[in-house]
Parts: sequence; C-alpha cells; structure tokens
Amino acid sequence: MTTENITSCPVCDQKNFSYYLTTKDYTVTKEEFELIKCSNCNLIITCPRPAPQTIGKYYASENYISHSGKSQTLFDKIYLTVRKLTLRWKYQLIKDYFPRPANLLDFGSGTGEFLNYMKGNSWNVFGIEPNDTAREKANLLLGNKVSQDLLFLKNNSIEVITLWHVLEHIHDLNNTIQKLKHLLTPDGLIIIAVPNPQSHDTAHYDNAWAGYDVPRHLWHFSQKTMELLFKKNGLELVDIRPMKLDSFYVSLLSEGYKNPVQSKILTGIKALLEGFISNISAIRSKEYSSLIYIVKSQ
Repeated sequence: MTTENITSCPVCDQKNFSYYLTTKDYTVTKEEFELIKCSNCNLIITCPRPAPQTIGKYYASENYISHSGKSQTLFDKIYLTVRKLTLRWKYQLIKDYFPRPANLLDFGSGTGEFLNYMKGNSWNVFGIEPNDTAREKANLLLGNKVSQDLLFLKNNSIEVITLWHVLEHIHDLNNTIQKLKHLLTPDGLIIIAVPNPQSHDTAHYDNAWAGYDVPRHLWHFSQKTMELLFKKNGLELVDIRPMKLDSFYVSLLSEGYKNPVQSKILTGIKALLEGFISNISAIRSKEYSSLIYIVKSQ
C-alpha cells in the first residue's frame, strides 16, 4: 500500500504534531491507524494514511453502506431509515437559508437519494461522486446528473453546495474548498456536515468511536479548526447547526465496535442511552456528535 505522511497542517501550516490515539478500520480491513494532533491548532489527522491512488480498497466493501445502498444488517437498515428521515430535514434546512429552488451541487453524492429528493422539490441538481459503483447507481436514479469531477461546471454557477460527511474524506483539502468556492454565485452557500471529535459520545467510546472511521476519514475537525479552515479559504461562517440523529447512529456503531460479543438488543439499548446523553450534554456545550457549518464567500 502506498501511504502518505502529513508534514504540514492544512489548517494552520505549522509542522509540529503529537501522537493522539490508535484506532482501526472496523468496516473493511481491521487494520490499525494512528491519529496525530497539530500542536498549534489541534486539528486531528489520520497519519500515515493511504494515498489517493490506494485508498479505494478501503471503500470496496458492501459494508460501506453509503456507496452500496444495500440493507443487509441491522445497522444498515437503521442507517437507511435514518437517511430517509433526514432527507426532508436537509431540504428544510436548506430552505431556511436559501428559500427558492436553484442550482444545487452535492459533492460526494453517494447513490443519489438526496439529489433525487431535491430534484423532486424543483431544484436543478448536480452531483460529484468518485466511487464508480455509487456513481452508477446515482445516475440510474437521476439520469446522468452525477460526474466524477468538477470539470463540467462553470464558476459562479451554483447557489448551494452541500457536503454531507464528505469533507473529512478529501485528501487535497484547501484546493478542493477553493474550487467549490469559485463555483458559488455571489449569494451562494456551502453547507458542510462533519463528525465532531469533541462530542460526548467521542469521549465515551474513545478509540472505538465510529466517527473516526479510519482510514476513510483523513481529518477530524473541531469547531475551532473548522472556523480556522474557513478563514484561511476566504469563507465566512453564517451558522452552525446540529445533526442530532447522528449521535444515535454513531453510538450504535461504536457500541458494536467496543463490545462486539454482546447481544444486539443490549447494544441497541446502550447506544440509544448514549445518544440521548450525548445530545443532552450538547445542549450546554454545543458539541453535538455531528455539526453542520453554513458558510458563504467573504
């Protein structure tokens, strides 16, 4: 496997790092990976990690549900049920900030269900999805609206760009953000959802926390590091919103990783309890399991 090491922090450009923790790829290979932390801005980084040309094998599994779309296990069924529930919620969230239908780009669109929902509500949709299997499924659903790259889109042509748990997967972080920024119309918005390693469920599950999802998740962003990343790239933070359902799904996965031999019923009960505790804790701390950042060009 070809790997890459991070020698300079993409958020603050500093070069000093410290060991953070060791976790493993629970989804595909069971390999262990280290996380390091920037000594300046505290960005957490998976390092070393697979290079862009070799990371594909870590997505090549029917267990990676966002690409396969299949419902085989209890966790898969819960994921797909939650995804259906969140489609309307995502649509309403976008309407809160951009009320009229316009052009929407979903970057990392998976199998296309979100784009299909938005299309059904009069939005003109486009998608980017690098995974061949997921992209083919999306294009069957949407009629060839999903591409492998951004080359077909013109600058200043998109009103809303969404990245639902995608930013943490992107190797070329700043360059990608700049490309997306240039696609925005002057009144456009970028909506970015990422896991939050400062949440209560992260602390509870430690290195079994499913939000780390190594090595697919390359970066692990706190609110501070996200705000610094936006500032570096000339983006203005408009708002931060929680994804409250994520605490339950992430806790369900994490509980299974932490206690693999316990019964599924007990796993579900404990995960439900931790999801509630995490959300209750976040009422005061604002550190929900996943957070959505709404940004615009400065």
